[in-house]
Amino acid sequence: MLYIIAIAILLIVFIVSIKSKRKKSTVSLEELVVPEHWHPLLLKHILFYEKLNVGEQEVFRTKMASFLKETNIEAIHFELEELDTLLITASAVIPVFRFPNWKYTNLSTVLIYPDYFDDDLQFDSQIEGRTIGGLVGTGRFEKQMILSRKALHLGFSNKTDKGNTAIHEFIHLLDKADGVVDGIPSVLLNKQYIIPWLQLMHKEMEAINNNDSDIRSYGGTSEIEFLAVAGEYFFERPKLFQRKHPELYNMLALCFSK
Repeated sequence: MLYIIAIAILLIVFIVSIKSKRKKSTVSLEELVVPEHWHPLLLKHILFYEKLNVGEQEVFRTKMASFLKETNIEAIHFELEELDTLLITASAVIPVFRFPNWKYTNLSTVLIYPDYFDDDLQFDSQIEGRTIGGLVGTGRFEKQMILSRKALHLGFSNKTDKGNTAIHEFIHLLDKADGVVDGIPSVLLNKQYIIPWLQLMHKEMEAINNNDSDIRSYGGTSEIEFLAVAGEYFFERPKLFQRKHPELYNMLALCFSK
């Protein structure tokens, strides 16, 4: 069964990659068509978008349209709905919203599974140990991202928590933009801030592992996960994050405000 699922996924990735090559074209932001009905949907579901002013909201929607021009989103074993697409696209835009012309050159396709999955990419409800909500692909899945639909929607439906799986995975892509995923945001920070970032990161990870931090424990497992977990918190609960972790907040503000 696993072999069949793996083959099916590889075929989907292959077909999508061909479609992606045909799809990509140079389109200026002014030429992009942005559906008017996106606005009320984004106001309802995306707190980050709701807090922007009118002009910023227009820019946000345009960046979403640009992302969709360059990236394929494919549902596996369910019918993709527009809200699924909007949530994924908003997740991509949020971390890079303050960047003038960011392109995810290390992403071609987002595969969305109906549920959480395991290390073998199995998502059948009868299989135990399905705890993964998202991952950035490597090897044969290079330039692919896999997301759980349940995790995707939970990240936006719960507006009081500090986590968002999709934003987490897009931060991993930002981390990977320098060629390696290591928790050091080299493309986001000027060189003079790298050492201070490392010092602050290890200090905060120690606090997490000593149960002296409200940053979730997964952030203490590695430098890679710390950046993504802290980034989730930064975007999901910015005021709380600034109050609880002012030094880390200022450092991430530098990262995400190019």
